[in-house]
Amino acid sequence: MPSRPADPIAEVRRLRRPRLRRHRLIRSFRLQVMLLVGVLLAAMLLAQGAYLNHRKAEIIGDQMGERALAVARSVAVIPELVAAFADEAPAATIQPIAERIRRETGARYVVVGNTEGIRYSHPLPERLGLPMVGGDNDRALLHGESYISEAVGSLGEAMRGKTPVFDAEGRIIGIVSVGFMLDRVAMDVGRHTSLGWWLVAAMILLGFAGAYGLSRHLKRVILGLEPHEIARLAMEKEAILQSIHEGILAVNQDGAITLVNQQARRFLDLSPEREVLGCPIQQVVPNSRLLEVLERGEQQFDQQMWLGDHPVVVNRVPVVHGGQLEGAVATFRSRREIVDLSNALSAASRDVDMLRAQAHEFSNKLYTISGLLQLGRIKEALALIHQESERAQAQMTFLMNHVADPVISGTLLGKLTRASELGVGLEIDDQSSLSTPLTATGQEVLMTVIGNLLDNACHAALQERREGGEQPRVRLFFTDLGEQLLIEVEDNGAGVAPENVEAIFTEGFSTKPGKHRGIGLALVSRLCREHGGAITLEESELGGACFAVVLDRSLCRTPAAIDR
Repeated sequence: MPSRPADPIAEVRRLRRPRLRRHRLIRSFRLQVMLLVGVLLAAMLLAQGAYLNHRKAEIIGDQMGERALAVARSVAVIPELVAAFADEAPAATIQPIAERIRRETGARYVVVGNTEGIRYSHPLPERLGLPMVGGDNDRALLHGESYISEAVGSLGEAMRGKTPVFDAEGRIIGIVSVGFMLDRVAMDVGRHTSLGWWLVAAMILLGFAGAYGLSRHLKRVILGLEPHEIARLAMEKEAILQSIHEGILAVNQDGAITLVNQQARRFLDLSPEREVLGCPIQQVVPNSRLLEVLERGEQQFDQQMWLGDHPVVVNRVPVVHGGQLEGAVATFRSRREIVDLSNALSAASRDVDMLRAQAHEFSNKLYTISGLLQLGRIKEALALIHQESERAQAQMTFLMNHVADPVISGTLLGKLTRASELGVGLEIDDQSSLSTPLTATGQEVLMTVIGNLLDNACHAALQERREGGEQPRVRLFFTDLGEQLLIEVEDNGAGVAPENVEAIFTEGFSTKPGKHRGIGLALVSRLCREHGGAITLEESELGGACFAVVLDRSLCRTPAAIDR
């Protein structure tokens, strides 16, 4: 019995491997290009060679026929030959003349016959006096024409030139037939056309060599990938570009758009039906600044700009290939999403800071109470407990009575605790009030505005204390009475220098040392503009700066929404 393979799967793979190898060979891009170009070029050269050699064979055949006819005409006008037709034995005179001319011209035969086609000359003397063969003498003998014909004579198939022989009175007295055998004509044609076929063969070989070089060059240009791999990569790239959360916009070296994904269309408010590929970038996104990248070849990262109604953070990079600038690509991220994430992280950070501050503060107070109890100072310990409880209760009571929104109450409580830890006296004006809860947007806006303004005020007040000034103080006032929301934050710091008044609301500008500064006031200013308000800088009664913010009352919830 034949032995079974130890591993059937391995045996199947072994049997399939040559087939897979042949399949890859057939699909090889280099082989396909080489065969396509080579076969196409070979077919063109063969067709052209066949046509040219056919024409050459026709020309050679025509020349042989014309040569035979010219020899025949020359023989027909020889005076001795014409006079010999009147002799009793014409062949005795005509045969030597015809044979001499046959040998000199290289013709296969020179036959001279009378009007009845009886031969007076022939390469084979035994055939003298016999009728001429071929049946193509009538045109010369009856009509007096000179012509070229192909017929089978006594020596075989030949190309013949025939002409009549005229006497002195112009009467037809005979015929001259000069023939070249067709096999010799074919040999002459083959000899003259063989060089052409060799040249065609050489050109075909050269064409295949060029096709091989072209296929190698194309393979190198497409980074060694096969067409099906390029198609798959193109589909994968398109799917990736359309699915990512960032907007992507690309232009060529002339500034024409070459790529725009769905997210970029959303940022630019472009309908799916509008075709923008090939359009100048200045017509679609005038403020893209991609032309600057094309001119300078410099990368630009984390630049802020507006695309329609969308604030975005954009990165711009040039596309360089082989040292040449081929285009530029811009990617867009929604700044609102970044701001929302930053606000969420800031809120979490504020909660952590508040808990840390409270833990630190109450830890100190607990140690103080513990020490008083150990010293037997029970009254003093109770007084400290009541004092702390009353202060915290007063803050809680004020916020509960004057701030209807719990999120803002939590924000203010955290800021009070943080300011206490920093040694800043944060005061909330007794006349402050927020009598209506806020919408979700209103909560985010007021958290951002109040948080940034209080942080800046605490920093300015602490800076004044470090320079030997009075105790740091910050005062907050807010109200929703009237048609708008009003927020005022003032401190007893050094204030804002006159030369910086116009620049403090510009993003990136800051008087504080370190990186990543100059964001807070710019963000507050933008939020004010977006929500129908404004921010102004005034002189504080405390001696420092006073920032007054006005916001539209639409950030507050309506009574109907509150009832629900």
